[in-house]
Amino acid sequence: MKEYKSDVEAIDAFGEKVKILRTEIAKVIVGQDEVVKNVIISIFSKGHVLLVGVPGLAKTLLVNTISRVLGLSYSRIQFTPDLMPSDIIGTEILDQNRNFKFNKGPVFANIILADEINRTPPKTQSALLEAMQEKSITVAGTAYKLDEPFFVLATQNPIEQEGTYPLPEAQLDRFMFNIWLDYPSFAEEVNVVKTTTTTYEGNPKEVISAEEILYFQNLIKKIPVPENVYEYAVRLATKTRANREDSHPWANQYLTWGAGPRASQYLIVGAKCHAAINGKYSPDIEDVRKVATAILRHRIVRNYKAEAAGISIENIIDELLKDN
Repeated sequence: MKEYKSDVEAIDAFGEKVKILRTEIAKVIVGQDEVVKNVIISIFSKGHVLLVGVPGLAKTLLVNTISRVLGLSYSRIQFTPDLMPSDIIGTEILDQNRNFKFNKGPVFANIILADEINRTPPKTQSALLEAMQEKSITVAGTAYKLDEPFFVLATQNPIEQEGTYPLPEAQLDRFMFNIWLDYPSFAEEVNVVKTTTTTYEGNPKEVISAEEILYFQNLIKKIPVPENVYEYAVRLATKTRANREDSHPWANQYLTWGAGPRASQYLIVGAKCHAAINGKYSPDIEDVRKVATAILRHRIVRNYKAEAAGISIENIIDELLKDN
């Protein structure tokens, strides 16, 4: 791996590397630029992503493509109602010498696609909790460290309710971003149809190694943050908490639960990465605002008044950003 003379030079190199990553991903994924950007931010911020979108929007293809350009091991877990925790983390078996041997499950990879995560009961969903937070799993009292970088990208279908289970709040809070995938534009969909109904095959190249990813993850941590940006991020998170001295009026009126301290942490680290991608050596308030919606979306809970008035989570976040 190349050695950089200074952190400034390294941040410049990081910005160029991200441009190359996005170019390679675009060989396969048409459009979805904002989604790709947020997934990249999450990876270099040591976060995880929950992708929410209707079928056919290339969620699985996106994860597969990203794993190829990052040169990381990739594992797909199809979540179903009968999936057991041992199907994710692995299980102990008796070998021929009558000794217990641990057979590693699919969670032992760098990138995990948790496909349709809400189709399995909370007991099985919780098998990912320790892995996502601690980067390790515990079986029969023995802890096993997961290889880093480690990144979970879960998908969820927002329109099917039958046979699904809501994600527990503790599980949702482990995800840095909740990203909604929208339908492509007319021009993008024409391009998708052209490229997928011919012999064209996008062939993205590996452009970054696991060692470089870990280096840039640590680089992001070292980026300095002005005091006013820290205060802005924390103030934004605290305004979502109803019935407190610093609550926003809309939080008191329309929210049951607000964002916890992990939201403040992710707002800062996400802003750092967003700034570095855009060639800045320190984040400003605008960088916090750019990542705020995807970070807060799954951490605040509307009450019945908001639902009755047709006020969405995004409407509430927009109001918070407007006032903060």
